[in-house]
Amino acid sequence: MEDYQLYEAEYRLMDLVWSREPINSTQLARLCLEQFGWKKPTVYNLIRKLSDRGFLRNENATVTALVDRSAVRRYESAQVVKHSFGDSLPAFVAAFLSNRRLSAAEADALRRLIDESEEDHA
Repeated sequence: MEDYQLYEAEYRLMDLVWSREPINSTQLARLCLEQFGWKKPTVYNLIRKLSDRGFLRNENATVTALVDRSAVRRYESAQVVKHSFGDSLPAFVAAFLSNRRLSAAEADALRRLIDESEEDHA
């Protein structure tokens, strides 16, 4: 699995790009100022760093994502399970469910995900 680790500020910027791409870099800087209070140099620095790491493309002042949001979520989820739960998905699920009850719809959705996963790996 590729390294799709994003730090908090990087994730916030990527989230804006994912929801609005393609987006002009000046417009992105304006949104970051409105939403996060970030100045233009901060935004341009993040764009450059994320471009250097292969997350973004910035051509002709148009910013687009090179990495899907779903790929980042898969990576981050796998890292949580690996580092916090000894790579045990059942331990993660048990901890997640320890203080909450699932609705019938949530339980059905999880059963479908498990069934689909078993079919894919059979």
